[in-house]
This record gives sequence, structure tokens and C-alpha cells, in this order.
Amino acid sequence: MQVAQTPRLILRQLTEDDASFILVLLNTQGFIDNIGDKGVRSLVDAREYIASGPVKSYQEHGFGLFAVVLADNGFPIGMCGLIKRPTLDNVDLGYAFLPQYWGQGYAFEAAKASLELGKSLGIERIVAIVSSHNDASKSLLNKLGMQFETTLQLTPDDEPVELFS
Repeated sequence: MQVAQTPRLILRQLTEDDASFILVLLNTQGFIDNIGDKGVRSLVDAREYIASGPVKSYQEHGFGLFAVVLADNGFPIGMCGLIKRPTLDNVDLGYAFLPQYWGQGYAFEAAKASLELGKSLGIERIVAIVSSHNDASKSLLNKLGMQFETTLQLTPDDEPVELFS
């Protein structure tokens, strides 16, 4: 199901048919370095990730991480959307793209569409968390009008992250 569209992109709900794409995306070095290793190593793991993460979020909250596909051919290039984490008080903007699509404005387009979707759902405050070493994401968040607020540690085992709002 499509949830948003920009001139170049369509954001749609992830389904189990996206398992092969998710398997590739979650195992790129950029994803592992900037977001973390989710332990998705097979198509079965990818289907489980989709079902227990994005699909569960759609059912519980009406939003989640969405597939970002090119509008002209439907090719998936990333995921972007809103996440309600148990460790954060506010809804969080999240995104990840295949490395070959970095630096072309796709993340900005998808993130902006996700923020607009959040507003239309009545979400008043949306934050974003980013690894302190991820300058590209911090720049993107600034471009979206978000600013650094504080550093926090989501769980005792996690590295500290920077919170933008």
C-alpha cells in the first residue's frame, strides 16, 4: 500500500515480498556501521524482521518504516519512515538507503515525506537519533530543519546517540 509520493519516489508498506531487498540493505556496511547489525542473514530472517518490525508497527501505530522505491520503475532503494521505540518518548524518523543511492537527495525527499505523513497523522513531535560519527545524517537532519538537542544512551549496551528534534 502506497503511503506517500514525491516527484521521484514512492513510499509504500513493506511486505514479505521485500525480503530479498531487506536482506541486502540490512547487510550493507553503511547500515551496520550507522544503525547496527540486526542479525538478518537469510530470507527467513528478513521476512521475520519485516513482520515483527514494520508490519507490526503499521498494525499498532498506523505508521512504520516504509519501502522507498523509484517512482519510474518501482525499484527499491531504501526504507524510511516513523518508528515508535520503547526507549524514546517521541516518534523517531528513521531511514536507510543502498549506498549507490547516497548523495542524490533521495533520503531528504523520503524523510520530508515521512515528516509530512507524521504531521497528517497528528504526531506533534518527531525526533531523530543518529550515531555521533554519522555526519551525513546529521547534515540531512539539519537540512530538514531539525537541530541537535542532546546525547543519550538508549540501553546500557548501546553506544550513545545524538538526539535531533
